[in-house]
Amino acid sequence: MLIGKRINDRYKLIEKIGGGGMADVYLARDVILERYVAVKILRLDFANDEDFIRRFHREAQSATSLVHPNIVNIYDVGEEDPDIYYIVMEYVNGETLKQFIQNHSPLGIDKAIDIMKQLTSAIQHAHQNNIIHRDIKPQNVLIDKKGNVKITDFGIAMALTSTTITHTNTMLGSVHYISPEQARGGIATKKSDIYSLGIVLFEMLTGRLPFSGESAVSIALKHLQDETPSPKKWNPLIPQSVENIILKATAKDPFYRYQDVGELEEDLRTCLDENRINEPRFEIPVDEEATKAIPIISDERGFNQLQDTVIRDSQPNKIQEGLPKEEEPKKKKRKKWPIVLLSLSALIIILGILTLTVFPSLFGPDDIKVPDVTNLTLDEAIDELESAGFTIGKTTEMASEEIEKDHIIRTDPKAGRLAVEGSEINLYVSTGLETEELPDFKDRAYEDVLAILQSQSRPFKDIKVEEVYDESEAGTIIEQDPEPGTAVIPEETVITFTVSKGKETFALANLTEYPQNALKDYASSNGITINISGEEYHETIPKGYVISQDVEAGTQITKGTTVNVVISKGKEELPPKNVTVDIAITYTGNSEENQVQNVQIFIEDMNREITDPYEVFTITEDTRRLIDLVIAPGTKGRYKVVIDNEVVQDYQVDYPE
Repeated sequence: MLIGKRINDRYKLIEKIGGGGMADVYLARDVILERYVAVKILRLDFANDEDFIRRFHREAQSATSLVHPNIVNIYDVGEEDPDIYYIVMEYVNGETLKQFIQNHSPLGIDKAIDIMKQLTSAIQHAHQNNIIHRDIKPQNVLIDKKGNVKITDFGIAMALTSTTITHTNTMLGSVHYISPEQARGGIATKKSDIYSLGIVLFEMLTGRLPFSGESAVSIALKHLQDETPSPKKWNPLIPQSVENIILKATAKDPFYRYQDVGELEEDLRTCLDENRINEPRFEIPVDEEATKAIPIISDERGFNQLQDTVIRDSQPNKIQEGLPKEEEPKKKKRKKWPIVLLSLSALIIILGILTLTVFPSLFGPDDIKVPDVTNLTLDEAIDELESAGFTIGKTTEMASEEIEKDHIIRTDPKAGRLAVEGSEINLYVSTGLETEELPDFKDRAYEDVLAILQSQSRPFKDIKVEEVYDESEAGTIIEQDPEPGTAVIPEETVITFTVSKGKETFALANLTEYPQNALKDYASSNGITINISGEEYHETIPKGYVISQDVEAGTQITKGTTVNVVISKGKEELPPKNVTVDIAITYTGNSEENQVQNVQIFIEDMNREITDPYEVFTITEDTRRLIDLVIAPGTKGRYKVVIDNEVVQDYQVDYPE
């Protein structure tokens, strides 16, 4: 799948917009020049043919030399990865001539001639640069929104000539427009392009192809053997001068075609002049001394051997000279009846001319101008035509971009033409703009879809966007209104896309000092999970409150995110500690008399009160005593020394750190 791939790190492929037997065409974005381009990529079944690839490159490069307003510009040619050969071309925002014909056939005479003038101008430029298109067909002609015509696929058809037209069914599109000499296997010339142009003009004016068949071979044989049918059979409004262009351009023998495209272009410029409208029908001169026999071939196996066999009777007199004298015809007396017969024939011809011209004007109905009822309602048009002396023929409904619904698009015969009083006038009534089936744009990138819609020949009335949070990737279309498959008129339709903003995000709160029972409510209201990953003592944060979180406060997170927190166990409870105190007791009695002093030691800790003596003894000299205090965290111990009922020491002992 190439959609989304970036060719040469520059051309991002957005959507496949066309293709044929040889290549596929993609709409792409040139990320360097910020413009849309068309990228044609060679199909894989041609990618291993070295000779084909060589000519593909050579011809594509030669096409870059063609700079003309009616020729699609080629910007770049190259290859990437195994078997990817590409051509980057100007992107034409419009449709192919084939699509235009299908939507508007038969084209008006003026429109068809205008398109032909642009085509011949382009082909003339190519021929002047010694490049023959070889594959002119409506599928290779693009029309933009302003009606400008551009030819594409220059040079590519040259490479196609190495493959027989009966190779695959994908060639059927080309065989409808192929010249007899190409069908015969001969070399294509500039006159081959002229033949194809004539077929294209035939199709524009009739809405059909001159030759059809069940296979490429049967169609090619008709190009070889059958004369081009009169297009007036399907479109009587075609002037004789325009039909003559088709007949001359599609002559079987290149000798009788236009000598070059410039001559054809000149004929197109004058064909609608008043003095040419009803000119004599084009006829190929008959050579009495030449007989052309085109072999009848019904087997496809014989197709590539098709050739013209030409037998010219260049020595007719020698055959007569070789006859025995006795077989020579005898001379007869000249008779007068041929003169009489000739005179009678002349009289009959004169009477016929009078019958067709003078007599009808004397005795028949008058020729009157067909009134212009364009843009009138059907009822208004009928009233006007009947008032003018005409009857109403067939009424045909058809879509129209210019004419309002239920109003007249045109008449047959055309407005302004002379028609016999009382004759039928056919009406073409507008059904309004043609509906199109809305594609399914869901699950596609909105940016790519917008580029496609903005490049269409029929833009939507408006394109609206509603952005919502969703599990889909940001920028993806998740809903569209109208729904896919709905028949819509783009010019009257507002299409609304619901586009994902991605998963909803929010700034994570500072959970520090959140009480544990409040975490559940916060997690539930925001669609996240809060996981208690551990508990720790803390000097200042009370027990049951959050000490820390693994996602920093203020971080943008989405629903479904898990945040880990640590809960306080409160201040750590330290164990009681034993503290040994060395007490120095100074003797204050009369040592000479060996006076005895009574000593009392009082202690206060977690096990004893200061009111009860800890130890009682007598001294006659300085003495030291060790006492043990059991002190609890956050408290202090105490000892008191009393000698002869007098307090001599009273100290507090801190809890040891």
